[in-house]
Amino acid sequence: MGSPHTLITCIINKGNSREVMKAAREAGASGGTIIDGMGTGSREDALYFGVSHNPEKEILYILVGSGDTGKVLEAIRTTPCLTEKGSGIAFCSDVDRFMLLGDA
Repeated sequence: MGSPHTLITCIINKGNSREVMKAAREAGASGGTIIDGMGTGSREDALYFGVSHNPEKEILYILVGSGDTGKVLEAIRTTPCLTEKGSGIAFCSDVDRFMLLGDA
């Protein structure tokens, strides 16, 4: 038996999370969480006046029912801001249990 839910994690270039979340919602996701991040050790790192610059990233977490994983992931993959090489990565993790907190 498979997991009832999937956590889709996207690590994308800063500024693209709203467009990616819009595409995910249109494919069936109900929402997500965005966390700021910074890339390290990539070929994208550049030296400016002798100072290393690491590109800023956004990490987007989207929890979906396992039946919606494929269509949400495909909607993310085909989002226009993510079609350029090096614009991010996405991966999925099975979620066996979760709970709502507060007035649920």
